[in-house]
Amino acid sequence: MNKVRVLTAVPLLVATAIAHAELAVTPAIVSDYDFRGITQTNEKPAFQLGIDYAFESGFYLNAWGSNVDFGPGDPNMEVDFGAGFAGGDAENSFGYDVGVVSYLYPGASDINMLEFYAGVSKGPFDAKFWYSPDNAGSGRSAYYLEGNVLLPLAENFAFVGHAGWSDGDAWNSVGGYYDWSVGVEWAASNVTLGLKYVDGDSDVVEGRVIGSISVSLPWSSP
Repeated sequence: MNKVRVLTAVPLLVATAIAHAELAVTPAIVSDYDFRGITQTNEKPAFQLGIDYAFESGFYLNAWGSNVDFGPGDPNMEVDFGAGFAGGDAENSFGYDVGVVSYLYPGASDINMLEFYAGVSKGPFDAKFWYSPDNAGSGRSAYYLEGNVLLPLAENFAFVGHAGWSDGDAWNSVGGYYDWSVGVEWAASNVTLGLKYVDGDSDVVEGRVIGSISVSLPWSSP
């Protein structure tokens, strides 16, 4: 369950806007796929691929996929489709972002889910609220509140911080939980390397170090 931000879009709207779209493709390898602090690959590596279309209007569409490992049997894959709208000016005032994500698990459709989100950003900071009326097919609702920061350090380096709180009926058994992470990123040209420490206050989150490498396409010259 990630992250990247169709479900359904009006075909005429897509056909009209496609000429003004910017396409980005991002393959990545991570040492562990964590979703809100919880491993989705049994703390094993994952290959992930994101495809994003951003239109001049602020409307965007995306698709994202990763291998998963929740134990014996299915699912072995997660595929997400999202649509949203982003606008504002995070540099001089505030930016905003609203949308919806569909999480799909081939071979295990009983845990498919929808999640809606709304967020604001200011400079290097952003906050977002997520809500699912039926969390992972449980028939119970859940919400997630998160805050993130990306602060430039030395040349090509940045500090990355995250804190989140999961709650709602779906988390009654643990009474809700928080997760957090701190790390660094190094970015040059189209390549980004990341290293972070993830932890939380619940048995569902185990403290660990996660590394990642991603590439942004199309490739551009320095």
